[in-house]
Amino acid sequence: MQWKMVTDPFDNIGLSALLAAIPILYLFWALAYVRMKGHWAAISGTIIAILVAIFGYGMPVELAMASTFFGSLFGLWPVGWIVVTAIFLLSLSIRTGQFEIIRNSLAAVTADRRMQALLIAFSFGAFIEGASGFGTPVAITGAMLIGLGFEPLYAAAICLLANTAPVAFGVIGIPVTVASQVSGVDLTALSQLVGRTLPFLSLIIPFYIVVLMSGWKKGMVVWPACLVCGGSFAITQWYVSNFIGPQLTDIAAALVSIVCLTVFLHRWHPEEVWTFEHEPDAVSREELKYSGGQVFKAWAPFIIMSVFVAAWGIGPIRSVLDSFGMVKLEIPMLHNAVIRGGVPMAAVYNFNILSAAGTAMLFAAIFSIPVMGASMETVVSVAKETIARLLWTMVTIASILGFAYIMNFSGMAVTLGYAFAQTGIFFPFFAAFLGWLGVFMTGSDTSSNALFGKLQEVTARAIGVDPVVTVAANASGGVCGKMISPQSLSVATAATHLVGREADILHLTIKHSIILTALIGVFVYLQAYVLTWMIPVYEKAAVAAPAATAAAASASQTEGIIYLSVTLGITIILIISAISAAGSRSRSAA
Repeated sequence: MQWKMVTDPFDNIGLSALLAAIPILYLFWALAYVRMKGHWAAISGTIIAILVAIFGYGMPVELAMASTFFGSLFGLWPVGWIVVTAIFLLSLSIRTGQFEIIRNSLAAVTADRRMQALLIAFSFGAFIEGASGFGTPVAITGAMLIGLGFEPLYAAAICLLANTAPVAFGVIGIPVTVASQVSGVDLTALSQLVGRTLPFLSLIIPFYIVVLMSGWKKGMVVWPACLVCGGSFAITQWYVSNFIGPQLTDIAAALVSIVCLTVFLHRWHPEEVWTFEHEPDAVSREELKYSGGQVFKAWAPFIIMSVFVAAWGIGPIRSVLDSFGMVKLEIPMLHNAVIRGGVPMAAVYNFNILSAAGTAMLFAAIFSIPVMGASMETVVSVAKETIARLLWTMVTIASILGFAYIMNFSGMAVTLGYAFAQTGIFFPFFAAFLGWLGVFMTGSDTSSNALFGKLQEVTARAIGVDPVVTVAANASGGVCGKMISPQSLSVATAATHLVGREADILHLTIKHSIILTALIGVFVYLQAYVLTWMIPVYEKAAVAAPAATAAAASASQTEGIIYLSVTLGITIILIISAISAAGSRSRSAA
């Protein structure tokens, strides 16, 4: 059975958009006003979306249920899998006592909570986003901040706010790449314009974080550190995206930011060390209680994690892993059953067992067991506790991805996109909010670009604006929707032991999300009509010949095996070095 998607059921785009917005408005109401627990808000919101799809859009019941099921599968794997493995690795570090050494080593660099937030939530989180994405940075950095003693609610909000500027170039540049593929806009030009837009946000976010934490007066006291942290990231983000490409933008910018901020904090420190109200006042940095070997050993699992996550982001490695561990399943009743614009919508579930980012995290945890000195009893115990703790988080993630998919397959998301397109010459401003809406619904800038990329391109041409402006706006504006997406909220609550308090975090982030999106919208509007010199000059890329594509695939397989071997070799060296460093210290102490 096939069903032709209806995008304007009332033959009035305004009324149809109001109908399509009902599930989204309900989610905002349930979380922000009623303060409903995240899993109940997600479940009930998904049910409402299904009802609107069936009775408002005329979608057959079996297709509505199948599309929701499809989204729920994606929510469990790979998104939920990332959360489980990330929390498992961190919990192992805590249980074995290694995280206490990490905490002390960071406190020895700075005891100031504002500086720790910049170093971990912004700089280190950006590195994880660049390599993995899909909630991994929030899961890791949120849990790390809690381990350092951060107040859980602020830790969650800070990590969500920090995880904005890097999102468009996350997962080795996948969001920008997908936007180019869907819209037909040249990838280089798109990377360049996004890289000329987001650095302004990257520069602002560190200031935003410290002011949110400590207030305007105490936040601006540390402006030099914020400038070093955000400025080094922004400059590198601009340079790499404009002159190298989108793939390494986040990783390079994050590494430069980490190094610059760490070096700067060894030479400069705020006169007054700021801590939370519930903590005793800290007058200076803590004394480092452990040797260099012990510190290296404690950090080794996270270094190994970074190596694996970065490796898993490399195309040839993913290709090799998928050749052994990829299962493609056509969703019964749904695959090619929904016709959108005369083209059947594919519904193929990719169960990428080996190439999933969560699997990289699991391998990192497994290889880190001897480094942490964990017994098998401890490993099993931590694994059971992690799974039990995250059950409701899995329900939330599965439900909200089901919500996203029913919005997409029913035509509701397209209706909302068409409504934005009716804004005429003001569309460049609202293009950023369209990307924001897409990320709110799906939790992913990649998915938002896939959903609205072509619409952005077509609408731009209709109003006489260069399409690269609006497609880039979708990617750039979308990053600000990440901090309020129910999927992101559920990841943040899981990492910070706040499951059920998604509404509290939303209250802290929604205002900032809207403000930052509006700033990007204004900037994009100026790019479209005033700052046109910022728009790159480009030509549409040629399509590669089949023979060339096949040759590239063969070369990719060979490269992938080489890269995997290098990854394994680096990991073994790290393990031996960490154990040896700590062991030599123990012998000298004896």
